[in-house]
Amino acid sequence: MFKTFARSMAVALVVTAAPALAAGPTTDLSQIEGGTFAVDKNHAKIIFSTTHFGFSTYYGLFTDFDAKLGFDPKAPAASTLEVTVNTNGIDTTNPKLDAHLKSADFFNSAEFPTAVFKSTKIVVTGPTTGEVTGDLTLHGVTKPVTLRTTFNGGGVSPMTKAYVLGFNAVGTLNRSDFGIKTYVPVVGDEVTLTISGEFDRVQ
Repeated sequence: MFKTFARSMAVALVVTAAPALAAGPTTDLSQIEGGTFAVDKNHAKIIFSTTHFGFSTYYGLFTDFDAKLGFDPKAPAASTLEVTVNTNGIDTTNPKLDAHLKSADFFNSAEFPTAVFKSTKIVVTGPTTGEVTGDLTLHGVTKPVTLRTTFNGGGVSPMTKAYVLGFNAVGTLNRSDFGIKTYVPVVGDEVTLTISGEFDRVQ
């Protein structure tokens, strides 16, 4: 009897949530709500990748980060983004490599525990696309980096009831520009950042 009741409740929850899930987020800026947003770290990823001796592409994650977004749907180019990444939060699924990447050969996390990106310019390139350029401070060096960004939409989450905005972004940088030169060029100098995240409105 309990199993039957549980199944009935599960079906009821799915049916109740179905209209909201089916509607999904909207990319129509006239319907988007602005404000200040904080990244939902449970639904966000920062992936880095580079070539490994020319044989493969090697991937890793930054697992500890915060981001704050000020979004103006009436003037998206006036929006702001600030991201802080803990360089100790590196995960390549290889603990020995993680320790090496945190060492002075690479990120030198003991001396430079954070990397910070602050937007300086946003250019709208299409109905759902843009370029976010900002100053990236990494390994004690500050250089401009541009992220090619896609707006996935905004709306009320059917699960949390929070107002959410979602984005994907891709960017590249040369690590040697930031003084991280170990094994260049046999281990790639160019690093690709692949980012996806949901932002919950905080005010």
